[in-house]
Amino acid sequence: MSRYPYLCLAGPTASGKTAAALAIAEVLPVEIVSVDSALVYLGMDIGTAKPSAAERARVPHHLIDLIDPAEAYSAARFVHDAQRLIGEIRARGRLPLLVGGTMLYYKALFEGLDAMPAADRDVRAALYEQLEREGLHALYRELQRVDPVTAARLKPADQQRITRALEVYRVSGQPLSSFHTDKKVLDTPPLLSLEPTDRAWLHARIAQRFHDMLAQGLVDEVRALRERGDLHADLPSMRCVGYRQTWEALDHDDLHDLPERGIAATRQLAKRQITWLRGMPQRQVVACEAADAAQQVVALARRHAQAMGHG
Repeated sequence: MSRYPYLCLAGPTASGKTAAALAIAEVLPVEIVSVDSALVYLGMDIGTAKPSAAERARVPHHLIDLIDPAEAYSAARFVHDAQRLIGEIRARGRLPLLVGGTMLYYKALFEGLDAMPAADRDVRAALYEQLEREGLHALYRELQRVDPVTAARLKPADQQRITRALEVYRVSGQPLSSFHTDKKVLDTPPLLSLEPTDRAWLHARIAQRFHDMLAQGLVDEVRALRERGDLHADLPSMRCVGYRQTWEALDHDDLHDLPERGIAATRQLAKRQITWLRGMPQRQVVACEAADAAQQVVALARRHAQAMGHG
């Protein structure tokens, strides 16, 4: 039997991962573990392209609808949850199939994470007081002084990451960048990747899907989230692509350019995902625009599953 305990299916947004995963589930005894930082949120269904109730009834899905949008989910928590689920699924005699496009989660699972300092409520409160008093630019200048490596990779307007980096420094006395050491990938499970050879095909899919989300009620979904009163635009949930642009459109009471802005942001997300994937040389690429893309993925999955003892 293979030493690999699970299969992975990745790809940029709108590349057909859900359909390919369900096709695999038709022929192999899999349970799907979501690798998606947006699908963890309850009440965020349309803008995340969450698998439908019917799709989730066809095969067990995990790490979907885990937390409230007011909460945060991290790569470290994903690794903990995914490793637990992989063990539980294998104990049931089934094959874990990890599916999604949050590449940081895959990287964390494959390479591990440095032990990060835990959040400190008092330090964070002091930082937010300083933020109110002096403004974000002052915090960013401080970060440039104590951790220039992290400051250089962050945008000066990225409040959440700037405050977190300063929190890590104040709690540990070490810059955040010192925890992000390079790791060598010694061994990884099979990674099947749906990627476009024709970017225009993916861009057309992205545009059609965003228009479909609007038709399905994305604006009303975000409006309902806003009306709760406890959410704001800087939360990780509301920074998800599609939600951020819709929130900002509702802020200005102007939905006119929402389709254009939402599609552009989704295209940028896909570009970042493809860049991440190209840094994973172990992946096996299937052209997502191919008419038989799902069948190609299934064939690769069956070959790897047989090596794992799943015929």
